[in-house]
Amino acid sequence: MIHRTLNLYKTSFSGLSKEVWLLSLIMLVNRSGTMVLPFLTLYLTGPDMNRSLSDAGFVMALFGLGSVLGAFIGGKLSDKSGFYKVQLFSLFFGGLLFIVLGQIKSFPLICVFTFLLSLVNESFRPANSTAIAYFSGVENRTRSYSLNRLSINMGWAVGASMGGFVAAYNYEWLFWIDGITNLFAAALFYFLLRPAKLKARVQQTEHETDIRHSAYKDKYFLAFIVFISLFAMGFFQLFTTVPNYMRDEMQLNEPYIGGIMAINGLIIVMIEMVLIYHLEKKNRNMDFIILGLVLCALAFPIMLLPGPAKLMALGMILMMTVGEVITMPFMNTYWTLRSNHSNRGQYAALYTMAWGISQVVGPYVSARIVEASNFQTLYLCMTLVFLLCALGFQFLKRETRFVKD
Repeated sequence: MIHRTLNLYKTSFSGLSKEVWLLSLIMLVNRSGTMVLPFLTLYLTGPDMNRSLSDAGFVMALFGLGSVLGAFIGGKLSDKSGFYKVQLFSLFFGGLLFIVLGQIKSFPLICVFTFLLSLVNESFRPANSTAIAYFSGVENRTRSYSLNRLSINMGWAVGASMGGFVAAYNYEWLFWIDGITNLFAAALFYFLLRPAKLKARVQQTEHETDIRHSAYKDKYFLAFIVFISLFAMGFFQLFTTVPNYMRDEMQLNEPYIGGIMAINGLIIVMIEMVLIYHLEKKNRNMDFIILGLVLCALAFPIMLLPGPAKLMALGMILMMTVGEVITMPFMNTYWTLRSNHSNRGQYAALYTMAWGISQVVGPYVSARIVEASNFQTLYLCMTLVFLLCALGFQFLKRETRFVKD
């Protein structure tokens, strides 16, 4: 039984390029320091800063606005100048900005530097997505993105679990650790993936789209972006209002909150690659996206059920994680299969911008809903949003040809 399990894992991870593995290693190092974003609202509303939830929501909205513009710029530069320079610039200067932001106590300056940090830091995403597609074939692209997500979530598990203890001691250290890991990832990227070491792998296969026009004129893809934005608005509650709800309403402490957040990453690390290895063979990609969205919709009501607070919070995280594992890899597959090497930066940028737009709108609107009503109303609204997204993807399933990766 153990031998069969090991062989299954070995098969699931086989056939990926060396460059994809190196990109995933760099991502792991970078994300292992991810401590600021999960605890930023707690930092701003805590005793050190003593700002309101609306103020914290405004800062998170600025972070989202920066990520939208950063994704747009990163995507254009990736198509024009290549993904290498964009990623290196983002990692290095993003690291410096994390450290600077941790030293600032003026609220207006926090707003300015949060925006600048996000602008620089989020330009990394479309460049990185373009690089993964560049170094993978159509036959293993979904698993290549899953390996990248595995690195993100393994780093998230480390960062979130450690971040809870660091935050309980001193919030300022979160910024130092996030910044230093960014700088270390930049050094690894520079030495392991220098331009001279990169081999041209641009390829077009019969499975890839031959679309040559701008991503901004692809109407089905634009509909996809709308649904992604709505989904992300609900998903980002994990990093904005959910920690506050768990602390203020469920009376849970920071180490426990960080611990159950880390479980999200650990589960993804344990099961996603094996699960995707089996699911991608079934050629039911849209069905898996829809199923995952329904599971995510069920996560918020769990947190509102009567019962032991620790158990309910854990149940919410587990349900959201299962939905995420089933949904997100095939979302990546959708946009990569509608693009090619000549316009992939545009598609990657729009996909990243969708998440950024949700960070602009989501935190601020969510904070307003909570202040006008309560957390329970907010989470029931998010449940409906997820279900609406599921209906939207059902529409896309009927109206577009979704090629198996």
